Amino acid sequence: MSVKKYKTPFILTEKERTLDDEFRHVLGLIYKEDSLNEEESKYITEEVVEYWEENVNPGFLEYRKSVSDEHTAVEWKDGEEGGAIFRSMRGTEYIDCLGGFGIFNVGHRHPKVVAAVRAQLKKQALHSQELLDPLRAYCAHLLAWIAPGNLQYSFFTNSGTESVEACLKMAMLCTGRNHFVATTGAFHGKTLGALSGTSKAAYRAPFRGALMDFVHLPLNDISALEAHFEGSDFTGHSIAGVILEPVQGEGGINITSVDYLRAARRLCTQYGACLIFDEVQTGMGRTGKMWGCDHARVVPDIMAVGKAFGGGVMPAGACIGSATVWAKFMENPFIMTTTFGGNPLAMAAAIATMEVIHNEGLVEQSKSKGEYFLAKLCGLQERFPHLVKEARGLGLMLGLEFHQNDDGYRFSAGCFSRGVLVSGTLVNARVVRIEPPLTISIEQIDQVIDAMTTTMMDIEQNRNNTG
Repeated sequence: MSVKKYKTPFILTEKERTLDDEFRHVLGLIYKEDSLNEEESKYITEEVVEYWEENVNPGFLEYRKSVSDEHTAVEWKDGEEGGAIFRSMRGTEYIDCLGGFGIFNVGHRHPKVVAAVRAQLKKQALHSQELLDPLRAYCAHLLAWIAPGNLQYSFFTNSGTESVEACLKMAMLCTGRNHFVATTGAFHGKTLGALSGTSKAAYRAPFRGALMDFVHLPLNDISALEAHFEGSDFTGHSIAGVILEPVQGEGGINITSVDYLRAARRLCTQYGACLIFDEVQTGMGRTGKMWGCDHARVVPDIMAVGKAFGGGVMPAGACIGSATVWAKFMENPFIMTTTFGGNPLAMAAAIATMEVIHNEGLVEQSKSKGEYFLAKLCGLQERFPHLVKEARGLGLMLGLEFHQNDDGYRFSAGCFSRGVLVSGTLVNARVVRIEPPLTISIEQIDQVIDAMTTTMMDIEQNRNNTG
């Protein structure tokens, strides 16, 4: 059966398109490989904004720095394969220092990951659900190989929040308890279970009656954690699990201390609770170690994986745990299932991604480039102390904390206008995150610093002019 290749998208001035016309128009966009001309770019940009407003969520448009009355940027294609560049529909190039909130660890469309997915697609896209699918077994085997300590069994998901959900359910199955501990500033996702661990009131309040039994304690306060364990045990409100991010991403690039991670391990072991590490953002080499918890040499009972696990090509995630944690799940493997989690295309992408990180030395690159980048950011803080409070981070999971929320937004918008994409964190608006692909070059880091410097000079100058 031949497949019709739709050609260049057409432009109709009449609004009365048929459904066939609309399909032909949009599929023409999908099949179009070359650049758009100015007329096409303008027309499609207007359509995207219109349909986003009518059919997605107009509220988002107010918060996008890529959308304004003067200029709207619509994504179109990536730059070099495996690199840190992407292009808008108008052909403008951007250095990606947001990394899709941490999904592009191996760069945009890394050729090995794309090739693996294409090769698998030629054989099979999705599995039957009945026969044993080989790539799920191989991916679980390889993930266990590179995971911390005795983590052995995997349940595959489609996203980080699903991975967190699975971790919470596994902890409940293992312990028979339902009370959890998270930290102030934590972000674990927005599905109901994961949202229960997320700390920001604005996200939690509308769903409060449906949330799980969670308490949020101050990050790095060992005394508070010890007291809560003691009190929970005394009252019979025993803890099922403690869930921690080795570095709080959305909370503002806050590093969980080595002492705190080790204290959490000690207390979970002492009181029979599960230690859960949310490595959705910190994993896969992002912090200069394969896993964020490797900095403290602490092994969790269960770990959530996501974002970069699919290589920035396929959505993929995992909940991986020890044999002890998995015991109850083994008794009834149908208590938690998934239709698309662990599908052949996602597994092909994840396997290729793990190989790329291992063989291209991306963990080591994250460490060395991160140290270089952080030193430059600290230089900016010293130069603009009235704007920037602190530069911090591990590896290429970095943050700039501004004194005022508005300055953080102006900084992000100014960098974007100069071809650099950064973004604020969801829980702490004063902190701008910097999470480029681990493949970013030193030359590109220098270009980013130049753009940031010019942006801060403009912010300072405008403040002086209006002050």
